[in-house]
Amino acid sequence: MALFGNAHTVDVEAAQSDYARLLGQDEQVHAAYLLIRDTILFTDRRLVLVDKQGITGKKVEYHSIPYRSISHFSVETAGTFELDAELSIWLSGSATPIQKTFTKGVDIYEVQAVLTQFVAR
Repeated sequence: MALFGNAHTVDVEAAQSDYARLLGQDEQVHAAYLLIRDTILFTDRRLVLVDKQGITGKKVEYHSIPYRSISHFSVETAGTFELDAELSIWLSGSATPIQKTFTKGVDIYEVQAVLTQFVAR
């Protein structure tokens, strides 16, 4: 599954409130990013991909990925002529990574550090 687009940071408290019904008891959002219409949540328990579908975006698919399912990941920083950075995440049993593209306004090193914090447990 590859999802593409440009991302920017979302306020953690706003994400916690907006997605409260989706979160488990005492589950905390540590970082969140908006990807055009979709959202990426890094919680203390899992990675949540919120995939808005259709023209109106009223149909929503929620992908819940336990950090233990992530076999490895990579970050590609923005270059001189390419302004976007990319995060690729491979899940156990899948050869195709999940890919997320971030604008220059997002610190890809921060995104990588958040993911490392939970995957390396």
